[in-house]
Amino acid sequence: MTTILLLLLVAYLLGSIPSGLWIGHYFFHKNLRDFGSGNIGTTNTFRILGKKAGTIVFAMDLLKGTLATVLPLIFGIETISPALFGLFAVLGHTFSIFNHFQGGKAVATAAGMLLGYSPKFILLLVIVFFITFYLTSMVSFASVLSAGVAAILLLVLPAFHLIFTSYDWLFTSVVLFIVCFIIVRHRDNITRIRNKTENIFNFGLNITHQKHNI
Repeated sequence: MTTILLLLLVAYLLGSIPSGLWIGHYFFHKNLRDFGSGNIGTTNTFRILGKKAGTIVFAMDLLKGTLATVLPLIFGIETISPALFGLFAVLGHTFSIFNHFQGGKAVATAAGMLLGYSPKFILLLVIVFFITFYLTSMVSFASVLSAGVAAILLLVLPAFHLIFTSYDWLFTSVVLFIVCFIIVRHRDNITRIRNKTENIFNFGLNITHQKHNI
């Protein structure tokens, strides 16, 4: 039990690493909290610091979720689901001890958790994400829709023994919690989407006709 608690703490601390904040501070001398949306996640990093920094931050935020999820496998722990460790990384990312218990919107780290748990499942969601991103030009819309699709698929796929051979209710509960968490974290984005004022990338079709380019 002590080992499990320590590894859960490690998972939280891994998730708490504020990649965008630190890269912006040490390499660009910018505090991401003072620019753009004020968020320290991947999208605002792309917007403020550029593609290279954005890609690095995305990779770091993704991999810290993956590493946290495989911690029990590394240490030979089989009595608790790896998804729980991934959840602690997601909570760390969103409520970072290194950033006054503030953080990103959990999408990249949640994707990293799914990568560590089921690479086939996250591949399916990546396809959904990029199709949606191309159609709407919005990372926020693609993130929320992909989260919703993840919830539906987790309830449907095991019934047909596709990707998952049976229901893992702890994993399903963790993912459903994270899905709700992601949607709540994007509530301002959802309001802007409804008002057609959400920020979009100069990529894709912008089929909802949002008016703000980034």
